Amino acid sequence: MTENATLRQPYSVLVVIYKKSKDFLLIQRADDANFWQSVTGGIDEGEKPLETAYRELLEETGIDARALGITIREHHKTNQYAIREQWRYRYQDGALINTEHVFSICVPDDTAPLLDPNEHTDFIWLTQQQAAEKAWSPSNRDEILNL
Repeated sequence: MTENATLRQPYSVLVVIYKKSKDFLLIQRADDANFWQSVTGGIDEGEKPLETAYRELLEETGIDARALGITIREHHKTNQYAIREQWRYRYQDGALINTEHVFSICVPDDTAPLLDPNEHTDFIWLTQQQAAEKAWSPSNRDEILNL
């Protein structure tokens, strides 16, 4: 196995989480306190984007959509953005642009995330406009506003 086999491919998912009341969930990254986001995560080798969305939702928030009988909605849309320079070491050599597959899920109003403290330190439910303003990445902001 080469070193590159363990590095991330430049493909990920974005899962926007909201309640019927239209409050949106944002989570704070452990490695950057100013970085608030929806659920995101890299697509593993051989994994389909929808599988990644379910996996990342569970890993990052403790929300088990399948156990709750909730379907993650696939938007059949991708965004592309430049990989932050300080994170490029995590990716395969030469990866500068990431392709993000967009998903969303509407969860029950009483949903309380259980965060992995190695990845995220806090969460907040905000109105659609507030969440769009607080989200760090432009693609995350746009997808919140598109729902």
